[in-house]
Amino acid sequence: MIVSASRRTDVAAYYGEWLMRRIRAGYCEVANPFNRTQLRRVDLTAESVDCFVFWTRHPRSLYPHLPELDRFGLPYYFTWTVLDYPRYFEPQLPALEARLSMFRRVSDRVGSHRIVWRYDPIIFTEVTGPEFHLSVFERIAGRLAPYTRRVVVSIYRHYRKLDFRMAELARCGAGLTGFENDAGSLYRFMSELAGIASSYGLAIASCAEIRDLTGTGIGEGACIDRERIECITGTPLEVPKDPGQRIRCNCVQSVDIGAYDTCPAGCVYCYATGRRERITARMQSHHPKNTGLVDTPMPSSRQC
Repeated sequence: MIVSASRRTDVAAYYGEWLMRRIRAGYCEVANPFNRTQLRRVDLTAESVDCFVFWTRHPRSLYPHLPELDRFGLPYYFTWTVLDYPRYFEPQLPALEARLSMFRRVSDRVGSHRIVWRYDPIIFTEVTGPEFHLSVFERIAGRLAPYTRRVVVSIYRHYRKLDFRMAELARCGAGLTGFENDAGSLYRFMSELAGIASSYGLAIASCAEIRDLTGTGIGEGACIDRERIECITGTPLEVPKDPGQRIRCNCVQSVDIGAYDTCPAGCVYCYATGRRERITARMQSHHPKNTGLVDTPMPSSRQC
């Protein structure tokens, strides 16, 4: 079993203590996103878990626990988003320099093969056009190239639930431009990204991209990647493609232990969070001793 932690929230940034308590207990519970009373028990022992995949922007709460995680014999890797949008795009994230520093420290500990850099999502607005992205991408690539081997990119995908946030961006003078709808211009842009990645020795792939990027130098990637897990563990893995993801997603099947509307980072483009009031309410139901991230009971002291 592969454990995804998590597409729904940044467990490594905010819930490291909860995760380690659950690993010590040997299990956690996950509420069905569509029916919170329906709980699934997920075994978190080394006998059951092939690999953890940590989706993060800054794993500050998990980092101190990495030595203990290693002692449990649980393989893991990070798929790590590093962007540098104007502050109002990502209002609660640490400064870029702090995030780059953490990236380097984690890489030095776990190895560059266990961190995949995500430059995702690429949003084309009046203030973040193609030249902005090419400049930022090259600047970050130059800083991270010694600490990772691969970068994953994707174009922003619109979700109706984000309409109010996109309207806020427009009021800040950063309205969407629709640049990605010009196939020729987008093709040239993606080719330039690939050229920059190559110049720093980075393999580059796309994430669930519906556009044809053949010939740009960008192949189709997988964030929950069977080949990467086999490389890390040294063990062949028989696991099917995940049928619950987007049609062009190449990720293999995993169990996600996160919960929607529990990340306080406030990124305007995040599909996993809604309005601030809902996030605040859900986070108030979290306790590190809970069996699940939110909306689940606290176990007895014997289990904890």
